[in-house]
Amino acid sequence: MAVSKIILFYVFAPLADPDALRLWQRDLCESLGLRGRILLSSQGINATLGGELDAVKKYLRKTREYPAFKGVDVKWSEGTGLDGTGLSLDFPRLSVKVRDEIVSFGAPGELRVDDRGVVGGGIRLSPPELHTLVDQQRDAGDDVVFFDGRNSFEAEIGRFEGAVVPAVANTRDFVAELDSGAYDHLKDKTVVTYCTGGIRCEVLSSLMVSRGFSNVYQLDGGIVRYGETYGDSGLWKGSLYVFDDRMSVDFTPDARPIGSCHRCGASTSRMQNCLDPACRTQLVVCTDCSSTASIFCEFHTGAATP
Repeated sequence: MAVSKIILFYVFAPLADPDALRLWQRDLCESLGLRGRILLSSQGINATLGGELDAVKKYLRKTREYPAFKGVDVKWSEGTGLDGTGLSLDFPRLSVKVRDEIVSFGAPGELRVDDRGVVGGGIRLSPPELHTLVDQQRDAGDDVVFFDGRNSFEAEIGRFEGAVVPAVANTRDFVAELDSGAYDHLKDKTVVTYCTGGIRCEVLSSLMVSRGFSNVYQLDGGIVRYGETYGDSGLWKGSLYVFDDRMSVDFTPDARPIGSCHRCGASTSRMQNCLDPACRTQLVVCTDCSSTASIFCEFHTGAATP
């Protein structure tokens, strides 16, 4: 029986010809029947792909033959399934593009990348090293500040306990948010940035260091790697938002929902789009309300009407 898998990975490395790599990656994915999204730039690659297990393995073997991608760290998860032609049900299509940035902070000129990755970022912490740091800080009478590097709506269904969640609607808002001075009081604190798979906090930590934050760490491998290590028995609470048709995933059956339904307030980790076709707002909506009401965000008419 065919098994559906989803992979998430990124590599920061100087790429001399991202347009040529785009054609190679597109043809490789098409030949293997993979769907998802790949972004390339002169600074690296960022990819989320889904498909049949053997096809995904072949893709990774071929991709790792390219020297800059040889040591790529891949996060695996279960896919929802495959359609009748063997294509992933979690992605509607394949998209392979070249952009100025592989994660859109709107600051390509600020990011410096060499053969070892991002230059001047935060100190990497494995999940066990993160726990050690938290314990050390508490023994010293201080706390670690968890700083969420995701869009604020993602944190509605899952976050580290006590995390600072900036009020950003998209990644491009972070630069203005940091420059606003709203977090200057944290510049002398021990700050750990985190995000889904590690890529956004790589960039965010470097932006924070360049703005005078003196003790910045980043969770290596992001929430995904932390969940693989500790499941729901550690410092993470709730579910993880993902950018595919699954919308959210749990690390174990013991995950407790921390989100509140946009309409009735019930505890849930379920998310859906605002029903206005022109709106891209993501809302926390329980199953009951989704089946009995038309759900709109507060910026659109018809909000949450039965």
